[in-house]
Amino acid sequence: MAPIYFRRSLINLAVLLGMLGALPVGPAVAQGVANSSIQISWEVRNRFRLFREERDFQLHVDAMRNRSVLGAEQALGVQSDGRGWARNTVNRLCIDLAGKVSEPCTRDTVKESYLTPTEHPITVRLTGEVPVGAICAWTFEDGEGPRQSTLDCAEPINFRAIYGRRTVATVEVTSGAEAPVRVSADIAVRDILIAGLGDSIASGEGNPDRPVALSDDGFCFRSYLGGPSGQFYRPSRAGFKGGRSCDSYESLQAWQRAGAQWFNAACHRSLYSYQTRAALALAVQYPHIAVTYLPLACSGATIADGLLGGQRARECLTTKNASTCAGSVNAQIAELREAITAAKRRQPARRLDLVLLSIGANDINFSGLVADVIVENATERALFKRGGILGSVEDSRSALVRELPSSFGKVREALKPLLGGDMSRVVFAAYANPTFANGAPCPGGPAGFDVHPSFSADPQRLANVANFVESEFLPQLKSIALCQGGVLCRNPEADRMTFVDQHQASFANHGFCARSSSDPEFDRACFSPKGDSFETSLVEAAAQPMVCGRGASEFRPYLPRGRWIRDANDSYFAAMTYPQGYSAAIQPADIHDATWGILSAVYGGAIHPTGEGHAAMADAVVPAAASVLRLGAEADVTQEPLAPMVLQPAAR
Repeated sequence: MAPIYFRRSLINLAVLLGMLGALPVGPAVAQGVANSSIQISWEVRNRFRLFREERDFQLHVDAMRNRSVLGAEQALGVQSDGRGWARNTVNRLCIDLAGKVSEPCTRDTVKESYLTPTEHPITVRLTGEVPVGAICAWTFEDGEGPRQSTLDCAEPINFRAIYGRRTVATVEVTSGAEAPVRVSADIAVRDILIAGLGDSIASGEGNPDRPVALSDDGFCFRSYLGGPSGQFYRPSRAGFKGGRSCDSYESLQAWQRAGAQWFNAACHRSLYSYQTRAALALAVQYPHIAVTYLPLACSGATIADGLLGGQRARECLTTKNASTCAGSVNAQIAELREAITAAKRRQPARRLDLVLLSIGANDINFSGLVADVIVENATERALFKRGGILGSVEDSRSALVRELPSSFGKVREALKPLLGGDMSRVVFAAYANPTFANGAPCPGGPAGFDVHPSFSADPQRLANVANFVESEFLPQLKSIALCQGGVLCRNPEADRMTFVDQHQASFANHGFCARSSSDPEFDRACFSPKGDSFETSLVEAAAQPMVCGRGASEFRPYLPRGRWIRDANDSYFAAMTYPQGYSAAIQPADIHDATWGILSAVYGGAIHPTGEGHAAMADAVVPAAASVLRLGAEADVTQEPLAPMVLQPAAR
């Protein structure tokens, strides 16, 4: 916080007594008396600058009052009836749904440059022992000439502070016959530029800002087996008017109009991501800063393809009237470099203050390990193995040891120029092991994966992956980020990132198989622990695909639950993603195709953190980020005497 200075202005009794013999007797008028029980309090309004409207920021200020980020997320989940707080906010951002920064961005009716703000909205209040009915005469001086206003002291006063300058706020408080009280404060906003980089964990995969709305009737998918026995029904999308049987045909665009919405479809960027929640939490907790947040993380990114080079888009942006598919996404580092260059062109002193980063899982083909665990049917396994979709622990281990350290070296060299050579300003948030519950590996089986008939978590393969992640991948990633354990860095002191893994202990009780008696009623009634949640009869499933007899529209993706990791059922019920950005070789036109059936169950975030999981990660990241940024390091309040008051001499 910027220091507030209380300046005392008292009549110097010694001087006064010495003057009594020389001056005629007459009244001495004091211009003001300082009072340390009255203080000027100020804050930046709507200080998470990604939000166009203050009501969206205030929602989180209220939710985080006396709560952690996780506690706020759980409260907002209940408040929204599990539909999620972001479903309306997503259309009120300073970055559009195609990922383009709005320059300028109209925030609360005022046009601002997003990356290079020139002023910030401020609210100033008088706090402490303020007499009832007192009148405040305010003066604000920032070098452009004083601005003055007089009003009841109970009323806050709003103005826009010029960025990069100190504004001296002075108030003279008048109450009845008492001598006026004068209080002064320095107002200086610190605007912090934070970039979010990385892969699907960083982007928020698994948590669409506006989840897909499900209908209660069934939708037919084929499997690779073919014939009537190779068909199955799962919940359809609400609002889809086309044919639901496998014998019908409907365009992909008609189907996609009823899909989930992300604040960036190409990268599955979500407002629920730990990076967004951490940046937002900093803005909530520190009222004297503003946070300019640049989200660039992209689902599916590797270091080579995504961070340092371009990558294939995850999904197309679909609106009511059209579908726009970029096909590819620019390299995140290139996007960041371009943004910083443009900002410095307008404000030479503008700098990148912090980078939030999670990367490395795709570099060791973690999605291939997941596929190897959950794809059980022999036909699908053979096809996926031939297509290179199934991975192995041996191949991942080789990539972890041989390739990942050198790839991280390239990341460091790319980021250093943007951070002034200080890699400690990169806060690397480690992954959590998604395969643990109650401190032990999940047992496997079809529970949570029966949304597709060929899925079941093989216990032995699952145990092998859980052990590899816990004992090899996570420790090696930490060593790489911190330049420890034999990992070679050019300059270990300068190359060491700020590493965060405090959240991992919590996830050991909240993996994909975790269940709780407080889970949502729909989950407990309809997601079978035996893996028989869906009707197998094609006739009955067409009308009612859930064995429990309840409608899929009752599912609420953002209610609190025991698991902080999305399983395949969650992924389908929350997002049901059709990956248009996927390779053209597996882009069938028929929306009932077997490929869509497989990918719609996992492509929207299976084995990724839920909103609660991301909030728990944010709780771990916020203290580390605040430390790097030195927020709260200054003394909150200092006092100094005001210059001696000038007395008006009495008439001779």
